[in-house]
Amino acid sequence: MSTTRSPAHLRPSRPHALPSLRRFLAAAVAAAGLMAVPAHAVGTRTFELRSLEDLKDGDLTGVSVDSNGNVRAGLTLGATPLPDATSVWSSAVLPDGTALLGTGNEGKIYSVSNGRVAVAATTGQMAVSALALAFDGDVIAGTFPEGKLYRLPRGAGNGGPAKLFAELPQTEDVWGLAYDPRAKALYAATGPDGKLFRIDAAGKAQVYFDSDEPHLVSVAVADDGAVYAGSNGKALLYKLTAPGRATVLHDFDADDVKAIAVAPGAKGGAIYAIANKYVEAFAPPKRNRSGPPSPQPARAQKPGKGLLVRFDRSGVAERMMSDDETHYVSLGLGDDLMPFVGTGAEGQLYTVSDNHVARLVADTDERQVGAFAMTGQRRFVATTDPAVFHEVKGVGGASAVWTSKVLDAGLRATFGRLTWRSDGALELETRTGNTDTPDSTWSPWSPALAAPGDTKSPPARFVQIRARWSRDPGAVLREVKLAFVTDNARAVVTSIEAAPKGQTKPPRASLPPSGGEAPKPVSSLQLTWKVDNPDQDDLRYRLSYRMEGQKTWRNMLKPGEKVTRAEHVWDTTALPEGEYRILVEASDELANPPERTQRHSLESGTILVDTTPPVFRTLALQGRRLTGEVVDGLGPVARVEVSIAGLEEWRPIFPSDGIFDEPAEPFDADLGTVVPPGSHLLAVRAYDSAGNVVTRDVEAR
Repeated sequence: MSTTRSPAHLRPSRPHALPSLRRFLAAAVAAAGLMAVPAHAVGTRTFELRSLEDLKDGDLTGVSVDSNGNVRAGLTLGATPLPDATSVWSSAVLPDGTALLGTGNEGKIYSVSNGRVAVAATTGQMAVSALALAFDGDVIAGTFPEGKLYRLPRGAGNGGPAKLFAELPQTEDVWGLAYDPRAKALYAATGPDGKLFRIDAAGKAQVYFDSDEPHLVSVAVADDGAVYAGSNGKALLYKLTAPGRATVLHDFDADDVKAIAVAPGAKGGAIYAIANKYVEAFAPPKRNRSGPPSPQPARAQKPGKGLLVRFDRSGVAERMMSDDETHYVSLGLGDDLMPFVGTGAEGQLYTVSDNHVARLVADTDERQVGAFAMTGQRRFVATTDPAVFHEVKGVGGASAVWTSKVLDAGLRATFGRLTWRSDGALELETRTGNTDTPDSTWSPWSPALAAPGDTKSPPARFVQIRARWSRDPGAVLREVKLAFVTDNARAVVTSIEAAPKGQTKPPRASLPPSGGEAPKPVSSLQLTWKVDNPDQDDLRYRLSYRMEGQKTWRNMLKPGEKVTRAEHVWDTTALPEGEYRILVEASDELANPPERTQRHSLESGTILVDTTPPVFRTLALQGRRLTGEVVDGLGPVARVEVSIAGLEEWRPIFPSDGIFDEPAEPFDADLGTVVPPGSHLLAVRAYDSAGNVVTRDVEAR
């Protein structure tokens, strides 16, 4: 046991704060997804990973995680960088499987086929923000900042300048394109005037709808010819059935309707829309009309909040998926006509089933999923920061690996049994270290466990868990648990406070205020103390006291009394007056066996026990001059006041030396301005520093 003496003198005591680990450890436990056993249990805690939030934040290589906490083999992705591109804005897939990608910041269109990347065309614009297959297989590219459309016949290009197809009047931004094959018409969602254009095969453009919004940022065409457009500003989803004939299908509580996808009628013709609420206000990209755009790094937008909603053809809305940690950037349908959504942070791709089970199917190393295709033979995910083309090479496979996020035990821990629930055979491993990011100082991955068992990783503060699908590519991991016991860190008493019972906060000054109701002395003190308890063990406290100048500590508690809270009421009625110190000992014996129990104690500053009021040794009034002397056994005298009896208006009197700082204080005061002419009965009262008060009266003639 270690004893520390506090430097603070308590009359009564005031708090002094030392750094506490309790809030830090609570935050670390929550961040790690720790499901701890109750604090009164002995030592053992458990990491439990079983939800989407628990399981998605690690490294997902060829695996997917759904909202029910199921981890299974997922998409196997390739990785092909796009040279000189910083961002992917749009995509299209040609009939032969060639993928076209619209990029920034130099407005290039890239083609990717059989693992080869080439520049298909250049536009001289800042970015190719939209691509669409239209007009018998030609590819139309929408750009900003000059509102121009370019045409690539059958998607072919030799890397040279793209052919200008149309210039949209009073337009700077082309945000979205959609083609109606039955009407052979192309629709363009634009800004900054919020217009929807209809363009024919010859490049002739007409305003199909002029909204009140600054930007229309998305557009899609249904198989019945209805056109849907989404706005930035009020986040309105419009439905148009003829030129200028628009109704608002939905008014989102958001900032934009980023993308729209329409399922064919065979699936009921559902309409999907993603809407976002941003942390930052929308700002169009910087303009550069004087010449070719200069390279600009893609600015990382702060993550917003994303929402995916499905509408049936009658307009009934159904909320399918949402995320408060990231906005949504891209939207598309899979072969089963269920939606996929690309995120604006963490570079992730989600899908959601008809029964609202969300599934993370791809987790890339880049910031944003700018475009993707999840139908047909050529499927891919294209990302931003940096610009990378990830071809989907397959689903499942022995190479699938799930690695947990770094789990923080808060202190160095010994890790015990690793268990999991799964359908099918899996192999799990662990590694440990004392840095929050794995590095060369971490242990190697432990030998793989094919069945639950004891982990072989050495003690450390941080741990990761890894699962492999090499034995059964069809296996499903549902839950992972890892037991651990931290080192038994000693709880340390850091400060002790004493205040009169019933007073919630120690007074800022020991002197009672002048005038008003006199403070009432008390015979009980409220003792409180602060403790740094790193491993959050249940604690037991033992309290002792001794009079200043003595050496023997005496037990403050009654026989059998057990204190487990950091507070106690000390009854001082039977104690002799004087200055005392108290000793608070903290022990973690309730949470640890005897051989692991740790103790620490702290000695307080002096605490005054004073229950006797001062006395007037002398008191006299000559005319209007009041003289006397107040004496207190322990001192110091704290205040002297005078009042005309019955008025309860107390006026302070200073001692002869001007300072109340001794057990005996003479005073000599002229009351000419306080007591008017005539006969009066005066009350004179004096306080000591403990609040004890004495009152005498004198007659003024």
